[in-house]
Amino acid sequence: MLLKILLRNAARHRLRTALTVAGTVVAILAFVLLQTVVDAWYAGVAASSAHRLVTRNAISLIFPLPIHYRDRIRQVEGVTTLSYGNWFGGYYQDPKNFFVNLAMEPASYLALYPEYQLSAEERAAFLQDRRGAIVGRKLSERFGWKVGDTVPLKGTVFPGDWPVTIRGVYRGRDRNTDETQLFFHWDYLNETLRATDPRRVDQVGIYVAGLARPEGAAAAAAAIDALFASSAAETLTESEQAFLLGFVAMSETILVATRVVALVVIATLLAVVGNTMAMSVRERLSEYAVLKTLGFGTGRIALSILGESVLITLVGGVLGLALAFPVTGRFAAVVGGLFPNFAVEPRTVLEALGTAVLVGLAAAVLPARQAVRVGIAEALGRVG
Repeated sequence: MLLKILLRNAARHRLRTALTVAGTVVAILAFVLLQTVVDAWYAGVAASSAHRLVTRNAISLIFPLPIHYRDRIRQVEGVTTLSYGNWFGGYYQDPKNFFVNLAMEPASYLALYPEYQLSAEERAAFLQDRRGAIVGRKLSERFGWKVGDTVPLKGTVFPGDWPVTIRGVYRGRDRNTDETQLFFHWDYLNETLRATDPRRVDQVGIYVAGLARPEGAAAAAAAIDALFASSAAETLTESEQAFLLGFVAMSETILVATRVVALVVIATLLAVVGNTMAMSVRERLSEYAVLKTLGFGTGRIALSILGESVLITLVGGVLGLALAFPVTGRFAAVVGGLFPNFAVEPRTVLEALGTAVLVGLAAAVLPARQAVRVGIAEALGRVG
């Protein structure tokens, strides 16, 4: 019965209600898209493991470390596996085709990252081919690559042509595993540099250490850095999560601005819905006065106003969410490798629906208060 009354009230001024619903759709769609951008920025951090440490040059990531550090790091108590490599920074055909590509020591790297899942045949083929590479499923779909294809990478950090042969396409074990990366052999990079740029031979950008126990991370990190405290290339060792957060921090201003825009969108929605409900209540004051004379309590009157407002925003919220999924899918296709995991999270869906309900309630509070407090004589006197 109550729902029928709410629907009839909302349909009295169909154009006004339709415009309010449309405004809600746009606002919720914008909110979901902005929140998804923030979530995508932190996706790598969410996928990090407490069992891994990252060691880099203490000055900056752009300064390399010597390869002979690996033997001493392996001896640190708590370190069970050690890999190393370089950010390659290459591109395919056009500089706009950005994606993550790393030259890593393959066997140890795959051991450290079991979330990159390959078949036994693909793993063996990759490890045996010095010029072999593995790519993520999404990256292979983006460029139409398949196993056996030769990909001519163009180097930026390491200039020149670097052809690699795809020996495997990995899939993520977890939902937030990045499937837009390419990995190839660090030995291939190093041996090529030996002939083309000997000054950069036997250098790595990072070491990744696997730990037996995550609670020993702080002690292991301190022990690694102590080994090279007074060397020409001192180190900074931190958890994988802290390492990735360092990259996110570089864009903190953008993330803050994104969150502010999301709040502005919701505030604007609140104003729009509040204006709609205020107009509706002013037009019905005499009706509420009649209801009071018939014995309707103020609680039921207030409930009808709050319910109508929530119904409008909830309908707009559901429609906005229905549009959000295809829109975010299209956005993910446009941005390519910038956001490897760009998808609407279940938490965002709940936040959007909760926001729609809260906006509906907040927008109707003052109009409902006016309807409840106005006197019967005063309200009837406003007729005409």
